[in-house]
Amino acid sequence: MSEHRFAVRIYYEDTDFSGNVYHAAYLKFFERARTEFLREQGIHHAELAEQGIAFAVRTMALEFVAPARIDDLLDVLTEVVSASGARLVLRQTIVREQTILTSAELTVAAIKTSGGPARLPLALRALSASKR
Repeated sequence: MSEHRFAVRIYYEDTDFSGNVYHAAYLKFFERARTEFLREQGIHHAELAEQGIAFAVRTMALEFVAPARIDDLLDVLTEVVSASGARLVLRQTIVREQTILTSAELTVAAIKTSGGPARLPLALRALSASKR
């Protein structure tokens, strides 16, 4: 699979007193992009919840390179690095045109809502196999 692209417009509510995007707002952008990435794979959070499965971010490393500002139109790029039985490693990058603003590498774990690990949906495990 190639990278998934999700567009985000920056609004006043996303910024701090300086007019730049507040650092925690980037986490919302990454989360929205991951949700849309999953939808494109046919995986929907509501359906997983009915099966007693959810995702939890286990680790996330962020790098803030350059600021985004009000009215910017950004793209959040998401790509699979690897997938195993219960874990999915993703690389996400926020860009304005060709300029990288923020990047993240994260591990997401599939969990049972009742507690404990769960298997990743087959569609996600297959993405890792298709990268080999």
